[in-house]
Amino acid sequence: MKLSDLALNLTPSEPRRIYDEAQKYTGVIDLTLGDPDLPPPLNVQEAACRAIMAGKTRYSANAGLIQLREAIAADAEKEYGLSFDPKSEIMVSVGAMESAYLCLWSLLNPGDEVIIPAPFWINYREVVISLGAKPVFVETSPENKFVVQPEEIEKAITPQTRLLILNSPSNPTGAVIPGEILDRIAETVIKHDLFVISDEIYNHLVFDGKKAESILTRPGMRERTAVVNGFSKRYAMTGWRVGWTLAPAPMIRVMTQMTENIVACAPLPSQYAAIEALSDRTDESYILKEFEKRRNCVLDELQTIPEITCVGIPATFYGLLNVSATGMSGEEFAMALLKSKQVALIHGSAYGGKAYNDFVRIAFTMDCSLLRRAFSRIREFLKERSL
Repeated sequence: MKLSDLALNLTPSEPRRIYDEAQKYTGVIDLTLGDPDLPPPLNVQEAACRAIMAGKTRYSANAGLIQLREAIAADAEKEYGLSFDPKSEIMVSVGAMESAYLCLWSLLNPGDEVIIPAPFWINYREVVISLGAKPVFVETSPENKFVVQPEEIEKAITPQTRLLILNSPSNPTGAVIPGEILDRIAETVIKHDLFVISDEIYNHLVFDGKKAESILTRPGMRERTAVVNGFSKRYAMTGWRVGWTLAPAPMIRVMTQMTENIVACAPLPSQYAAIEALSDRTDESYILKEFEKRRNCVLDELQTIPEITCVGIPATFYGLLNVSATGMSGEEFAMALLKSKQVALIHGSAYGGKAYNDFVRIAFTMDCSLLRRAFSRIREFLKERSL
C-alpha cells in the first residue's frame, strides 16, 4: 500500500499525543482538550430524547433541517443585524469542524496561500495542507495580547493569497479582536480582494460583560465572509456534532454538495435538539457564568506562582501561560509536570511553532476545586525543582 503525498504531509497532533500520553497515568488532572464538562440545558436534552422516541432518527436534507436553518437565520439576525436566506445562505454541518473544512475545500486550489494568525487552532493548518494549499502564519505577541495586527497581515499578502482565517475569540489564547482592529483588517481584505473565514465558535463565551464583534458586519464584508459557528461551546454540546455556516449562496451550494459525499447530514436527533437550543425557552447563561468563575479561579491561582504569567483571558476556556521564568521550555514543562505530578497540559509550540516555545495552554474545563488541585500540584512541582 502506498499512501498519498497529501496524507503523508499531515502533521501528527501534539495535543492528542499528550492527551494519549496522559492516559497512561492514574489520577491525572487533564487540562488538555477543550471539551466542557457541563451538561447542555435540560430542555435541549429533552428535545433530543423526544426526537429519538418519535423516530426522528433518519436522514435530513444535506444542508440540514429547514426548521433549524430558519432558527439559525433568526439567531444571526439578532447577532449581526443581517438577514440570511435559510434555503441558500445557511448550511448545517457535523460540528464546526466540518464547517471549517468545507469552507476551505470550497475556496482553495493547490498552491493558494491562506493567512492564519498564530497561535492557531491546529486543524486550520492541517486542512489547508491536505488541500494542497499553503498556510502562511502571522505571529501575534503577548505585548498585543495575542491580537493580530492589520499591518502584519498586509505584509504577509502575496499574489497567491486567497484567504484569511480569523478566530475571535481565539483558541488557544482566548484573545478577542477589538472592533477598531476588525475595521482595519476589513479594509486590508477589501483592498487585496481576499475572502475571510471567521471562526466564531466561542463568541458567546466572552467574560466581564463584554461582547465579541464580527468582521462580517463591516462594510463590504457580507459578500466576502463565511462565518463558522456551532452548538458545541455555547450550549456545551460537543459530542452532539452540530455546527453551521453563514456564507454567500454559491459557496453554500458547493459545500452542501460536498457534505452529501462525506457525511450526508448532521445527526437528526441533534438537529432537533439544536432547534430547541435556539428557542426562547433555552437559558444557557449558566455556561458563561461557570466558565467566568473558572477563569477567575485560574487568574487567582496564577497570582501565587510568580514563575508563570498570563496577559489575561478575556474569553473562551483556554489560557496561554508563559513559563519561561521556570527555566524550561513549554514542552519541557508540560512533559515534566505530567510525569512528576500527573497534570496534563499542552506546550504552546504545538499551536504555532518555536515563537511560542515559552508557553503552555491550559483548558479550564473542570470545576474550581479540581483546578485548584492542579495548581497546587504545579506549585509542588516548581518547589521540588528548586531544591
